Amino acid sequence: MKHISSRDNPQYKQLVRLAGGRRGEQIVLEGVHLCQEWLRHRGLPAFALFDLQRLERDPELAALAAALPSGIAVSCETTLARRLSQVQESQGVYFAAQAPQEPLPELITGTSLWLDRVQDPGNMGTLLRTAAAAGIGQAFLSPGCAGAWSPKVLRSAQGAHFAMRLYENADLAALHARLRVPLLATALDDAQSLYEQPLPRECAWLMGNEGQGVGSDLQRLADRRVFIPQAAGVESLNVAAAAAICLFEHRRQLLV
Repeated sequence: MKHISSRDNPQYKQLVRLAGGRRGEQIVLEGVHLCQEWLRHRGLPAFALFDLQRLERDPELAALAAALPSGIAVSCETTLARRLSQVQESQGVYFAAQAPQEPLPELITGTSLWLDRVQDPGNMGTLLRTAAAAGIGQAFLSPGCAGAWSPKVLRSAQGAHFAMRLYENADLAALHARLRVPLLATALDDAQSLYEQPLPRECAWLMGNEGQGVGSDLQRLADRRVFIPQAAGVESLNVAAAAAICLFEHRRQLLV
């Protein structure tokens, strides 16, 4: 395995740029679990970097390295690995890979999550994690959303990326023509309680920007607008919290 000892190494500098969250065609995955899931579901990365000291004493890390061709795995000193980490305790492995580009489906017939300009990476990751836990297999992200494959979103989603198909930079208004199930949007005005009527068996859940909510053009396309009843005199729920309530109320009704 090739060893990197300088932070001026081109591969190392590339990882530094990717770990900084720069959006583009390439991404970086940090941690044993995420890298294992990438290998299982997406195949080989472009290259992998291991903390040499961790590699020598961690059997799980060693098994991951052994699963890779020697030509794409490199090692480095602990100090260099720690400089890349986005968390306090690095797990000692990083994959550089090509961001998946999913072609849009011709028709949308199952339950899906539609996100309109959700900007906070923590919210985005939590939304994807919640949707995957609720059994939703597709998410459509409008332009202006946080990058689905950015390091912070990957960390927050905890593997949800590999349980779902993610469609970024989707024109949600144009996509509506492909929708064959009702579109349900969260709203505060001119909406009915989430609990007032039975929810459709399959639907698209539309959640909006943290400050502005769902855009008015998309609100007009919704077949139903719903709100979550809450105590008076307090701010509306965070988008990720609201989505969790809606998606699991939907799931609850399907399981009854």
